[in-house]
Amino acid sequence: MKKIKVLIPIIIAAAVAVYAMSGSIKEIITPAKPVEKNISFALYKSSDYSSDVYNNTLATVHITIEKVSSNGRSTVWEKTFDAQTLKQYPSLQEAIAQTVKVPNVFDSKEHLEVSYTLTYNSKGSELQMQNGIMVNGNGTDKVYISI
Repeated sequence: MKKIKVLIPIIIAAAVAVYAMSGSIKEIITPAKPVEKNISFALYKSSDYSSDVYNNTLATVHITIEKVSSNGRSTVWEKTFDAQTLKQYPSLQEAIAQTVKVPNVFDSKEHLEVSYTLTYNSKGSELQMQNGIMVNGNGTDKVYISI
């Protein structure tokens, strides 16, 4: 009877430990498979820049996609769109569109972050605006960047 009283707490502790480790064991037995993430960009002007005051104002856009995990960050894609006058950027209906495919993303361990910098230059005076989003979903995530 004493042996049973001693063994019961040991069995319960072992069962709790096995249950707690079941997620780790499951990953070892069937490791997560990488997926491909698609990120679609739409770059467009959100205002009417037809006024003469905008004739000498240029805008440049720099976009970066980073893969983020507990081990750190790594840039997987980046692009700078050439400077154009604000009038030259298309409206939302004719937006500059591009889709980026990012392979080998382990959903359970990492995510993607999209950041972009808009640089406005008007007669030598510069203004930079930064923004970013975290991409978690499956399928194609859409990022709208308005000038």
